Formats: sequence, C-alpha cells, structure tokens
Amino acid sequence: QVQLVESGGAEVQAGGSLRLACTASTFTLKPYGIGWFRQAPGEQREGVACITCGRENGIAYGDSVTGRFTISKDDAKNTVYLEMNNLKREDTAVYYCAAEVATGWGPLAAEAYGLWGQGTQVTVSS
Repeated sequence: QVQLVESGGAEVQAGGSLRLACTASTFTLKPYGIGWFRQAPGEQREGVACITCGRENGIAYGDSVTGRFTISKDDAKNTVYLEMNNLKREDTAVYYCAAEVATGWGPLAAEAYGLWGQGTQVTVSS
C-alpha cells in the first residue's frame, strides 16, 4: 500500500520539544512536496508546515507555528522531519504527513495532498 508513515508523537510538557518523522517504505519522497498537518478533536485539519511545496517548491509554515517549528528533509533517509520547540497546549493534536499531489492550491491547502499517513498523537500538558 502506498502510504506515508509518521512517528515521534508523545506526551510532553508545555515548553518542551519533539521531533516528528515522516517516511515511506515503498516509494521515494524526493520528487514530492511533503506537508505536515494536524487535527485536534472537534477542529478542522490545519496546515502546519511543508517543504518543497507550492508553486515555488519552497518551505511554508502555518501562522501558529512560525518561529517554533522547523521542517527539514533527509533524502538519504527518505524522511521528512518536523522539529517542534516551545510546545504549547494548543499544539495538542494528531499530526499527519502527506504528499503534494495536485497543483493550483496554496502550499498548505489540504486539498492538494494525498497519500496521507495514519497520524501520530502529540499531547502537550501544562
């Protein structure tokens, strides 16, 4: 099955850090823009960050995480990372990664993404 796999979610105290990883075992990520999204209970899915994405094949961050989260990729390991620092309770959500498979949308528009992973839970406690 062609799918992305997330890992690294955990429970952490506010102000702490986590690193999430997104990888695929059956295909290479290199040609794709890869995005991280999150969804909290009762909330809509929110774009967090993406790399090699959008019209300019650049990097984009959601407003709520700019300055705290960093996205990177390691082509040799076929992995995209999301480094999350200074975590806040409102960062609590299931985090998903996905591949950009459509054009004509903004870089963090979920409509442009497919091959979604199953998600990894991040819980930030006070």
